Amino acid sequence: MTDPTLPPPSAAPREFPCGACGARLEFAAGADRMRCPYCGSEEGVPTATRRIREHDIRSLFTRRPAAQVAEYRFVCRGCGAHVQGDHLARSCQFCTAPLVADDSADTQVVPEAVLPFAVDRPAAREALGTWARSRWFAPNSLKEVDEAERFKSTYLPHWTFDAQTVSDYRGQRGEHYWVTETYTTQQNGKTVTQTRQVRKTRWYPASGRVSRFFDDVLVNGTTQLAPERVERLQPWPLQAARPYAHEYLAGHEALRYDVEPEQGLENAKQIMAGTIEGDCRRDIGGDEQRVASVSTAYSRVTGKLVLLPVWAGAYLHGGRSWQIVVNGCTGEVQGERPYSAVKITAAVLVAIALIALTVFLFYQYG
Repeated sequence: MTDPTLPPPSAAPREFPCGACGARLEFAAGADRMRCPYCGSEEGVPTATRRIREHDIRSLFTRRPAAQVAEYRFVCRGCGAHVQGDHLARSCQFCTAPLVADDSADTQVVPEAVLPFAVDRPAAREALGTWARSRWFAPNSLKEVDEAERFKSTYLPHWTFDAQTVSDYRGQRGEHYWVTETYTTQQNGKTVTQTRQVRKTRWYPASGRVSRFFDDVLVNGTTQLAPERVERLQPWPLQAARPYAHEYLAGHEALRYDVEPEQGLENAKQIMAGTIEGDCRRDIGGDEQRVASVSTAYSRVTGKLVLLPVWAGAYLHGGRSWQIVVNGCTGEVQGERPYSAVKITAAVLVAIALIALTVFLFYQYG
């Protein structure tokens, strides 16, 4: 019996030899096919023999935590090098041959689905250039950026969760009404009585129950890239996801998750809570709502691990490196950007001048 505390033994990774020249095939972004980077021969990705499944949440919780899982150890068939790392897929650092781990004996949750790359490198470069040229208050030189250093196609792990929820709430319903108020002002040394309509709110106690089925609540499964930046890449066309196959990873990097499914579910519940509160407010009705408490029961909770595609890297500007990520399906760009102090200062001065001119004209002709 293998000791689960020991790293997995060295093994040959999954490879996909080209039938024409013997080189290693890679999955071609946007083509939905395997392609040889040397002779250009193509092969189709095998048709899936199964459907994407949702897994009972208890089965996800029984897997070993990421912190206890050893790195993969590859033996490259291209050059014989031994390569080690925690990626599901990567390239050999010596001969650049694509390496995809055999995860059949992995003690982590195995990906259930993958969203293949639809944006290739030229399209990602074009999206980066468009993004750079559209940044307000950016230095003029940023508009020339159309390429990123270390720009790598990378699959990021994400959890998706389904759940049936039933929520009991307590709160208040506010209904607006109008009253006429009388007030006085001084005009030309005289006291003038005037009236105005003032809106007020009556509050009534409210309670009730709402229910909702959540489908594919998406939670980032890695902290290796800034989570807030990855989250802003949404939405993802999850309906285009395919059952997981090693072929989709060939020639690309793929990270293993470091956010455990337990924490992922808690993050998903926080996302659900915002939607549930909206349901409570709509159920309360009226003109305004106050939600004092919500108690939610969860059932039929399932989850799965999905790999989502990004182009991740950095571009050089002003003597430093700026991180960037591009959605590998939609081309959405999120990243760091520099600001031009000269442009910001000029904008502030123009705003001050406009305010001063407006005040002058008001007192001169008002």
